[in-house]
Amino acid sequence: MNQGLLLPGQGAQYEGMGRDWAEAFPVAQATFDEADAILGFSLSEKCWSSGDEINRTDVAQPGILTTSVAILRVLESQGLKLHEASVCAGLSLGEYTALWCAGSLTFEDALRLVRLRGEAMQGAADAIPSSMTSLMGASEESAYKLAELGSGAGICAVANLNAPGQVIISGELAALDIVEEAAKDHGARRAVRLTVAGGFHSECMRPAAQKLEEALRSVEIKAPRTLFLSNVNGGPVSDPEIIRGQLASQVCAPVLWEKSMRHALELGVNRFIEPGPGTVLAGILRKIDKDPTVQSAAKPADLVS
Repeated sequence: MNQGLLLPGQGAQYEGMGRDWAEAFPVAQATFDEADAILGFSLSEKCWSSGDEINRTDVAQPGILTTSVAILRVLESQGLKLHEASVCAGLSLGEYTALWCAGSLTFEDALRLVRLRGEAMQGAADAIPSSMTSLMGASEESAYKLAELGSGAGICAVANLNAPGQVIISGELAALDIVEEAAKDHGARRAVRLTVAGGFHSECMRPAAQKLEEALRSVEIKAPRTLFLSNVNGGPVSDPEIIRGQLASQVCAPVLWEKSMRHALELGVNRFIEPGPGTVLAGILRKIDKDPTVQSAAKPADLVS
């Protein structure tokens, strides 16, 4: 089928995500039950209870993956053939869901890895006061200049090249203060500090990358059965050992989302499915190209809309 799969990353989480799917479809409930058993605690309770715990990196990451897998299993039960997708791409954390879709990772291995990834990233964030800043209207060139300017005060790097005018810089707090003060002088309309645990996709996360690299050594990764587009190079990767290395380096490397989406479009893929949680990736794709269509599966009602 000439259709791609877009898998959401951290930031898409919300209190109660996946609960409506679990209540409506036994296969979705079974997925959350499986996740609870694999992790040895009630991930579903953490996702569905009130409070801010869902926004913790070590809860949000396995919670988002489990929600996306639960929805995709529902879609499979209704006729979607994952192995016939033209491309799979996931934003940051979403790469693990994409690799599950492509048959490269089992659900158990993907879930254990993202739990460890979330814990390691939370630990790195606790060790270095850091954050991320969205530069609205900034060009790639100006973003790199601003990152270089900020690096005089600490770790500072371009973290996400999501779409034209949607660039994110990551780093230590003092560095981001400098970036935000100089942003308008470098062509950005606005600089907005994001509510995140730390400076993801920068050297602030180096300890997390090292822990993840070690964990990845003991996990079987198969060659993807569908075209997998990597965040690290913005293009297809099929060699399991390269995928293994990129999953570790991705924690500190910039997310080349716009490049990967343009690659998919150049291949003629113009229809996509985005399972929940959220509909963030559909919005980003519209900033890259208005022609492709994205079918949302953020809530059960989307299946009949």
